[in-house]
Amino acid sequence: MIRWSRPRGTQDFLPPDSERKREVERLFRELVTLYGYREVETPIFEHTEIFLRSAGMESDIVTKEMYNFLDRSERQLTLRPEGTPGVVRAVLESKAGPVRCRLFYIGPFFRYGRPQKGRLRQFHQLGVEALGEASPLADAELIFLGEQFFSRLGIADCVTHINSIGCQRCRPGYRQDLLKFLKEQGPALCSDCSERALRSPLRVFDCKNPACQAALAEAPKPSQHLCPECAEHFRSVVDDLKRRGVRLEVDERLVRGLDYYNRTTFEYVSATLGAQNSLGGGGRYDYLVEELGGPATPAVGFALGLERTMLAMPQPGQERRQPLVFVVWLSQAELGPTQELAERLRAAGIPCRIDFDSGKVARQFKVADSAQASYCVIVGSEELARGCYSLKNLMTGEQVTVPAGSIVEELRRLLGSGQNKLGNRQAGTVT
Repeated sequence: MIRWSRPRGTQDFLPPDSERKREVERLFRELVTLYGYREVETPIFEHTEIFLRSAGMESDIVTKEMYNFLDRSERQLTLRPEGTPGVVRAVLESKAGPVRCRLFYIGPFFRYGRPQKGRLRQFHQLGVEALGEASPLADAELIFLGEQFFSRLGIADCVTHINSIGCQRCRPGYRQDLLKFLKEQGPALCSDCSERALRSPLRVFDCKNPACQAALAEAPKPSQHLCPECAEHFRSVVDDLKRRGVRLEVDERLVRGLDYYNRTTFEYVSATLGAQNSLGGGGRYDYLVEELGGPATPAVGFALGLERTMLAMPQPGQERRQPLVFVVWLSQAELGPTQELAERLRAAGIPCRIDFDSGKVARQFKVADSAQASYCVIVGSEELARGCYSLKNLMTGEQVTVPAGSIVEELRRLLGSGQNKLGNRQAGTVT
């Protein structure tokens, strides 16, 4: 018998993980909406050229990680490895003239790499893009937004690493100094870094090889080459983040892995994750909109890894009960009234289930418990004759009798308050 398994580098989300994932997404939506961001959805595949122009021909994403394919019309397409180019393309395609908007997205992305904890081939990101904003205060506010998100999720050890890599005016001088330094290192660098040194020298700082890291310890720093405007921009970002109380670490080796970044780059780091310690990051990209055919437009954004965020979150001590009610029937005679009650509860917005396949009451209670339901409403001939229901709290074992006309109100109160007890009443009749 064949046993099917998911493709390597992918992940299933079953309860309760699927519910925790949904809760993370809900919190993100609520928070970014407070800052004026509106949701955008783009296709999960785009024309390959978009990523070649944005990420850079020599980036690891382009050379090693993209899922490319030809459709039946021989068009070159790519499963999106990141979100920003697709968002920019969507904005430019939908309107003409100056670009100024705040957008956020949530969805799956794809990169081919060696799977490991927190690093999957299909992964999910939560991202924001502030298009048309040039102020360093916009950078600081956006970075603070991400920090607030992690704080609300209970990730207490999050630290923001930050750097400035300059602009088109000041970066060429730094690049030349770095190239000269890398040539002097020669054999001390790994083969990947030797190639990067020739094509995209800033990417050598992404290497995790200990020998390369040691060789780069005395490498020139971007701060030594910042023009006055970039230096002032960076000072303003750092000063505003300090004013907001953000935990910061200036990291002059932080360059990010995409060609379109300029000036501010940042990364959120959590020691909880071990070697793969980045929760996400982003930076300023003032040239990308123009590179993709739009007007010159400043912009800043970030993307956060949803799976890594969930790994860094405090893990629940025990599985939480769901706001779910099971309607239990005692015999075939009560099955019709049981269905009527279930429809009445659903019409009132109360989630409920019936186990149609289990004729035995004990089996129905087992199914309710495995579904992590909070309450059971018992429908029996005696209850129907008296015009009431038995209501059992599956978290505490308490059971009370509730008038049929009050069952909706009582369940709404209990599920809305999250109480583990049936109100302040003693176990017995609820009037």
